Amino acid sequence: MYVHVLGSGAGGGFPQWNCNCVNCKGVREGTIKTTPRTQSSIAISANGTDWILFNASPDIKKQMDDFPALQPARQVRDTAITAIVITDAQIDHVTGMLTLREHNKPWDVYTTQAVYEDLTTGFPIFNIYDHFRGINHHEIATDESTFTIPTAEGLVFTPVPLKSEAPPYSPHRHNTVPGDNIGMLIEDTRSGKSLFYAPGLGEAEPHVLEYMRNSDCVLVDGTVWTDDEMSHEGISDKRAQEMGHLDQSSDGGIMDILKSMEKPRKFLIHINNTNPILNEDSPQRKILDAAGIEVSYDGMELEL
Repeated sequence: MYVHVLGSGAGGGFPQWNCNCVNCKGVREGTIKTTPRTQSSIAISANGTDWILFNASPDIKKQMDDFPALQPARQVRDTAITAIVITDAQIDHVTGMLTLREHNKPWDVYTTQAVYEDLTTGFPIFNIYDHFRGINHHEIATDESTFTIPTAEGLVFTPVPLKSEAPPYSPHRHNTVPGDNIGMLIEDTRSGKSLFYAPGLGEAEPHVLEYMRNSDCVLVDGTVWTDDEMSHEGISDKRAQEMGHLDQSSDGGIMDILKSMEKPRKFLIHINNTNPILNEDSPQRKILDAAGIEVSYDGMELEL
């Protein structure tokens, strides 16, 4: 299985267009050691030729330009993306669908029923597709039953319901239902290796911990260092938990969870522009390094 990180940032990317926090100002002025990031998305392939897109970031055009394998130019209009899996209906994970509207046939799109409802009502992207080539919708169950995708031979996908948060335009906001947010276990039946992907994670429930613990690699929510991080910069009084994200540094946070796991290689993804770990010389980044937890970056590649 081939894994390519198209984008590793949270909503707004890094630097965010209107943000002058310490990090965003530092990357613009070149005063901190860091790397810009687009909004989170990954691509998975069983054979290195056909790719499954996980979440369609608003930055999808740049991400495809930076990863030529997705534009193989075999015909006048072409793409190596063969299907799209959407893990939640948040703006930073679905707006790229508008860029992909000019596909020459209906997209095969995999979502839960909850996400499908949000994307046909509060943010009706799928309705807009009715005026183009449309989509072939494949419902993802929320009972942890596995499924396969025809263009990813040898890969088995297990959706894992997560406690996180529905988007602001969802009727489930602050009253989530199963399927508003999922993680995904991806297993390669040929190599026996597995990846657990969860860019949004508000609570580490026992069943989620079990999937993470038994995976060979995890790519999980790295949005914020502290629960009240946004208020430190004078940006917002909202806490990370209100937005559906578990912070890294508190007792029982993402760092504690990952440190307790021996098997998987551990990566953080969906990193907010305010998070001090983006500064590679920061004390917080050094703490992560000492804990054996890696910070993903745009263009990062894994082979499992």
